[in-house]
Amino acid sequence: MNAATHHPETPATRIPRIRHYQNWLRDQRGLSFASYHDLWRWSVTDLDAFWQSVWDYFDVQSPTPHSAVLAKNVMPGAEWFPGAQVNYAQQVLRHVGPAHAAGVPALISENEKGQVRELSWPELGRQVAALALHLKAQGVQPGDRVAAYLPNIPETMVAFLATASIGAVWSICAPDMGTGAVLDRFKQIEPKVLIACDGVTWAGRDIDRLGVVQELRAALPSVQHTLLYRNLDTAETIAGCADYTRATAQNDAETAAFEPMWLPFDHPLWVVYSSGTTGLPKPIVHGHGGMILVMMMLGSLHNDIGCSYAPATLGERYHWYSSTGWVMWNAQLAGLMSGTTCVIFDGSPGGSKDKPDWTVLWRFAARHRVSFFGAGAAFYANCMKAHIDLAQCGDLSRVWALGTTGSPLAPDVQAWGTEQFRRIAKSPEQSDIWWCNISGGTDFCGAFIGGNRELPQQPGVMQCRMLGAAVEAWNDAGEPVVGEVGELVCSQPIPSMPLYLVNDPDGARYRASYFEMYPPGHGRKPGGGDLPKEAGSVWRHGDWLRVGDEQGQGEWCVIFGRSDATINRHGLRMGTSEIYSAVEGIPEVLDSMVVDLEYLGRDSFMPLFVVLRPGVALDDGLKKRLADAIRTSLSPRFIPDAIVQVTEIPRTLSGKKQELPIKKLLLGQPLDKVVNKEAMANPGCLAWYEAFAQEHQREVGAKVD
Repeated sequence: MNAATHHPETPATRIPRIRHYQNWLRDQRGLSFASYHDLWRWSVTDLDAFWQSVWDYFDVQSPTPHSAVLAKNVMPGAEWFPGAQVNYAQQVLRHVGPAHAAGVPALISENEKGQVRELSWPELGRQVAALALHLKAQGVQPGDRVAAYLPNIPETMVAFLATASIGAVWSICAPDMGTGAVLDRFKQIEPKVLIACDGVTWAGRDIDRLGVVQELRAALPSVQHTLLYRNLDTAETIAGCADYTRATAQNDAETAAFEPMWLPFDHPLWVVYSSGTTGLPKPIVHGHGGMILVMMMLGSLHNDIGCSYAPATLGERYHWYSSTGWVMWNAQLAGLMSGTTCVIFDGSPGGSKDKPDWTVLWRFAARHRVSFFGAGAAFYANCMKAHIDLAQCGDLSRVWALGTTGSPLAPDVQAWGTEQFRRIAKSPEQSDIWWCNISGGTDFCGAFIGGNRELPQQPGVMQCRMLGAAVEAWNDAGEPVVGEVGELVCSQPIPSMPLYLVNDPDGARYRASYFEMYPPGHGRKPGGGDLPKEAGSVWRHGDWLRVGDEQGQGEWCVIFGRSDATINRHGLRMGTSEIYSAVEGIPEVLDSMVVDLEYLGRDSFMPLFVVLRPGVALDDGLKKRLADAIRTSLSPRFIPDAIVQVTEIPRTLSGKKQELPIKKLLLGQPLDKVVNKEAMANPGCLAWYEAFAQEHQREVGAKVD
């Protein structure tokens, strides 16, 4: 963002970025809106004018003009900004000069061991250039895939920017993921380069990952070059691996002259993974241009994160706790595009198992003068349950916003956090701290619903639908409703929607994942109404949504959990098939089923049902083996809350596990409303699940009381 254009004044009270944008629309476009709803309605009705305004407001650079904004409004397959050339890394590195002149760093990082590092903007640019030149020297070309197995450290962000700068395609898995889960992802994209670490520190323990790296190299024949970063500074090495630190050491005229290459607007930027209920994880490809526009709009206009060198927001610092396996890592990284100092933490947010400590991140935020503090909703719930006192966590006077996502934030948790800040308030903003509660997804790498610092807030409720996101709740008849819970759909394209899925040449899997629930053309007209079927179908996201309050009033939005059977643990999604692969690999297990129950305002609950071989009992030893299998193959995040032995898994006549009906049953819906017994192969097993559901509901009710 051009500081001179958008922040000419230094106000005594911080003016929200979305107000600056609306003032700009008034002055530059002659557009004024009486309410946020009117602004939102314009943004999803006049798509060309809105997205052009985002391009201009954020001063997106291109050496060539675009011939249109939305050249083709179809879903999937929308064509955005044809003719334009962009580069994500260029959008970041253009801040090097002014940010450094203002004396603000690019990155501040800390790990569990208390090791603090600060990366200046010029040093960020130099390391990106050095690694980009190294990758080019290894023969990496635009479109080649670079896979990373790295934690949330500055080197990971440098590696991404270097990859993007030369047009290669980035993909990352967090080092807490086991070999099987990583290979399920990386094998599909056939990376040319692997960038990995020797290990990680988590909850007070150093965890060696050299063995996993060796397994990855052996199982990925496409990898021609491996870079190893010594995160634990171990003496061991792996033959044939280049040293990451040496690869980023170049500092000469060539690095000084390096510039990111200009790429078509829809050139692939990264591959992320979102799992459905069957098959391998979906490798989703997003483009440079779409991510630039959507991430900058989300970060600046809705999350209200300021440019750290602009006069009105000088010195602001942005933190959103995340692992590299969660899309919020991408959102944290995007702060750099706005010239914002990003503050990152690598490690456990809750201390170790023997010494739990939910003040870790708060003390970290105090030390590094964080202004925007974000985390998953479960983090705040754990802080409340641990009865922490923010007054004992250091100087948090710079914090003026709290971000949450990953799962619905319970009203009592939000009220707890608000009261904590009211007690330590050093400013009017802290006396009624702003909660920026957002909901989106890996699938389109953005948010559908989020915050607006000018709108009223209410505990447990999100403030509004995002600009440019034509989001509605649809009832069973495919009609938009307010004040009622319905399927979350998005009726118009957004630039960050996937370009395509890897290994899906005809787009069949992409369409089946998001566009096959409703008839083509239905609800596709901007502003409401139908279009010809050639326009394609609306995006169906897989969440239950209510727009407005229970009377349908206001901009409020509430997410009531997943409407499909996908597992969502603290914002990380995993296909049930991946859990079955791990569990059913144990010889004693004949069959299994897992469901993830999300309750608004209450703890989630994920039971695993297992059918065992005759004569085998589910004892503590077998439960531990099942948990260990999930921990090793996937991640500790997906270990179930309960493991239950059953005689049968309910299946359809075609053999499909009845995950969604059993999920609805356990959430309290009546049996005759959730399943058609005539379509089942073994309806006799339902009586047991009905009784189990009733007992579970009694336990949930007792906890609430």
